[in-house]
Amino acid sequence: MMDSEKKRAAYQRGVMTLVILAVLTAVEYWVGVASGSVVWLFLLALLKAVVIVQNFMHIARLWQAPEHEESH
Repeated sequence: MMDSEKKRAAYQRGVMTLVILAVLTAVEYWVGVASGSVVWLFLLALLKAVVIVQNFMHIARLWQAPEHEESH
């Protein structure tokens, strides 16, 4: 993959993450104002944390084999 394609893919992932977090924040606000249910607010916050960890902390890479290692 070319460098410009990598940058474009990263930019698209960032924009999609922003949109997802914005929607979840709006839902979280609505739930907080309408019902104030702590359980639903906690679940929404947990879902937002999963989105952030998955997209920005690259946690999935922990279980992938490194690409630059030679096979023996």
